Amino acid sequence: MVDRLSRYNLRAARKHVLLATAEKYVAAQNSGGLDTIQPHFTTSNFTYQENNQIFDIKNGVLSKALKVEYSRSTADTVACASYTELVALTPTPHVIGTQIRHGPQPGTITLVDSIVATTGALFFNASASLGYFQKETWKPLDPPARPTRATLQQAIDAYLDLFGGPNAATARSHLPFGSPCERVEGARFINCTDGMPAGGNTNAKSVSMRRYVIDEVLGSADVLCSFTAVGNIPDSHELRIENGKIRYVHTITLCAVDDGPDWGPTCIAARAGRGKSTK
Repeated sequence: MVDRLSRYNLRAARKHVLLATAEKYVAAQNSGGLDTIQPHFTTSNFTYQENNQIFDIKNGVLSKALKVEYSRSTADTVACASYTELVALTPTPHVIGTQIRHGPQPGTITLVDSIVATTGALFFNASASLGYFQKETWKPLDPPARPTRATLQQAIDAYLDLFGGPNAATARSHLPFGSPCERVEGARFINCTDGMPAGGNTNAKSVSMRRYVIDEVLGSADVLCSFTAVGNIPDSHELRIENGKIRYVHTITLCAVDDGPDWGPTCIAARAGRGKSTK
């Protein structure tokens, strides 16, 4: 009993640190300065990654002051990491998904890892995304309704495996879509299964570079990745499971820079159609 209580207290304390640091990250994005978060960077092995590329954080999106209209964070007390989804409309529209990974010492950051979408990204419309997000409910789940860590990882992996790779043939059987199940994909607000492949294309490449943040209390699993099943495209996929069923799916997907081999769509159609937007 004492050991169980000690583990609970340790996880609660760890979660507090993860979420407090995520709040400092949001404050840094609001200000366009690193003062609130840089003291937490490890001196020897800190890395900043933006859209799947190692980047100088002083030249990245965190150097731009964005008025954050919405943010939501989850905490992975096993991996010592957090995930934050945020939306800014001014001075330039952005939808950003960021994982922050911590070192062994409380409050130390080894990695800030962001997928940064702005005008021109797939189906991009920050105002529409903001409206959809604000209508959702992401409150903590009661213990009987919480999925296990294994269930969450299996579900998010199966979702990505649908698009190709050796597990594509069986991926659909591991996806407990609920009713309703809503997917926000930039300007698109659709049923989770609309436009989804049936699976089975084992000849296509698997979605690669998967980095996970899993929060059982909120029923959330987020993966930052390269959507290599379609092209070399930076991407974030997050889902929420309630009472054993997938309730929400959020995607933040960039566009390939050209239409050459191994790059996939350039999103010309998306910019010309529903995804065309300055905000």
